[in-house]
Amino acid sequence: MDKKKRILAINFGGIGDEIFFLPTLISLKKEFPDSEITLALEPRSKGIKDLTDIIDDLILIDVKGKNKYIELCKLILKARQGHFDIVISSGGNKLISILLYLTGIKERCGYNTGKLSQILLTHAMPLNKNQYACKMYHDLIREITSHNTELPEINVTSNDKIANSVLIHPGVSKLSVQKGCIKTIPAQTWAKTIDLLVAEGKKVMLVGGPDDKECIDIIMQNVRTQNFENLYGTTKNLKELAELIASADKFLCSDSAPLHVAVALGVKTYVIFGPTDDNTLIPKNDKVIAIKANDNCELKPCLWARRQTSCKELKCLKITASQIASTVCKN
Repeated sequence: MDKKKRILAINFGGIGDEIFFLPTLISLKKEFPDSEITLALEPRSKGIKDLTDIIDDLILIDVKGKNKYIELCKLILKARQGHFDIVISSGGNKLISILLYLTGIKERCGYNTGKLSQILLTHAMPLNKNQYACKMYHDLIREITSHNTELPEINVTSNDKIANSVLIHPGVSKLSVQKGCIKTIPAQTWAKTIDLLVAEGKKVMLVGGPDDKECIDIIMQNVRTQNFENLYGTTKNLKELAELIASADKFLCSDSAPLHVAVALGVKTYVIFGPTDDNTLIPKNDKVIAIKANDNCELKPCLWARRQTSCKELKCLKITASQIASTVCKN
């Protein structure tokens, strides 16, 4: 089999989705060592290329903008001009198979969404959303490789571990908040958590990106201790954040993109989970621990599975600072 392939991978979503997709790309590179991999993705997620050497080139497609269909036509044109041998696309939309067929690429991998996909795709794979997202994406290539990469891997500069440290990233993307998807505890609870962790002798560091300014400001107004480092604003991009996470002994965060960076780095990680499903968003191993409320909500996890916005009660996020600090210190 010819190991030199030009591969086009299509994966729209946030940076977390791109990290989930990395094991698929890594396995393709193992199967086709001399291949060139081009990733088509949204502009907001282009920072993924700074974290890995698996991706040779990017095609930026703004599918969330006003000119969505023009952008998709641009993708089809670039795919036709790129002389690709294989195209792989995530997404369960029934129109994906048409998009891949229009690229003219000979080998087409996508999810089986019905008879049309079975006709237009050369590999129409079952879509199983009830598993870790990395595995879900990896199912796309089960017929073209025997390699199985279970976890994402990223490349960052190796740093010495800061002993007894807990790095906290409390925020979630502003886009998710604007859409009505509340996935984290109040800033006041984060402030109490910092106080408790410092009282337990932990070296606490607080970090966040531009979307987290309001949350960080409220934390700083409510935290009582001064014996921690506020590193907000010191990381200028995703790669610098990854390097900081790599230096931490433990990482505490919300269900957001930095979580998946930490998983890829193998850092001991503690994640606040409310309305989203930890079974699909984190691997089952002892390096990643979900912290959840004992709310007995029959609908949980509801976000994405049963509703597109979180509910007003948010009982699933009634998690106390003492529960969080205790979990981090004991596990």
